Amino acid sequence: MGAYNVVLIPGDGIGPEVTQAACRVIAATGVPVDWEVVEVGTKALEAHGDPLPPEAVERIRECGVALKGPVTTPVGAGFPSVNVALRKRLDLYVNLRPVRSIPGVPGSRDSVDLVIIRENTEGLYVEIEREPRAGVVEAVRRITAGASLRIARFAFMYAAHNGRRSVTAVHKANILKKSDGLFLDCARRVAAEYPTIAYRERIVDAACLDLVLDPHRHDVLLCPNLYGDIISDLAAGLVGGLGLVPAANLGDGVAVFEAVHGSAPDIAGKGVANPTALILAGAMLLAHLGEAEAGRAIEAAVIRVYRKGKVLTPDLGGTSTTEGFVEAVIAALGWA
Repeated sequence: MGAYNVVLIPGDGIGPEVTQAACRVIAATGVPVDWEVVEVGTKALEAHGDPLPPEAVERIRECGVALKGPVTTPVGAGFPSVNVALRKRLDLYVNLRPVRSIPGVPGSRDSVDLVIIRENTEGLYVEIEREPRAGVVEAVRRITAGASLRIARFAFMYAAHNGRRSVTAVHKANILKKSDGLFLDCARRVAAEYPTIAYRERIVDAACLDLVLDPHRHDVLLCPNLYGDIISDLAAGLVGGLGLVPAANLGDGVAVFEAVHGSAPDIAGKGVANPTALILAGAMLLAHLGEAEAGRAIEAAVIRVYRKGKVLTPDLGGTSTTEGFVEAVIAALGWA
């Protein structure tokens, strides 16, 4: 069998460091991958005048799979979010974020095992804002039946295929009666097709409270775009932080795997970034390619390293470098 062709997006800040870490761990499994580097973000802006050049999007579309480092999103001004734009242009309508406790991670709650499934293309992230008069800004929040039905179908199919016990639709339909009401109506319609999967509904603020008090109350959380973005970061805090949680952006025939954290420019180039999230995203990528055994081996190696507790990066109170952590994971791949 030949090598798999995968687009590699190094990203900004610590992105090149953590993507290379993930590539090294994937190589250590023996699965052959040919990486094609595609630049987006600040480097693409400097080189092409566009943080997301059309040719970069088209190359990802043609290849069908990518591993992406974090990309800087300016706050309040500057170019629009590259992450959001990429999801829209490739119609990556599923954001899949498994959040699981890793034994040995400082500050992690025990036995957390959540899956957050977030609609990835609409809601407030349509990025339509207008200023009808000075001092007044309005933002459009778009919810459609088509997008709501397809994300609900994905959530229930995922639950059914992965032995999950329940799906909880997260909403604010007590206030946003039409938009979140439509989202709930679509979720209920799909739930009726899966009688063996328990279906629940939870107002978003109550769902956040649940997760803080007892994250074991929930299994699969089905969320509109903004709620899913917020809840997934909250859930990451339950297991040790953003540096530990991977994500997948999925569409029809295209998949982009990434970490949930940002580009952390304050530590870029210092060699101390925690590469765990990108390494685990690489494990998800391998499973997507049909190399599930190799993906599970990476997950097991990461768990072994943390269980020993000797190699921790500074974000978790340790002194290890990015390189040191990668070497420990690669060594753990060969443990009995």
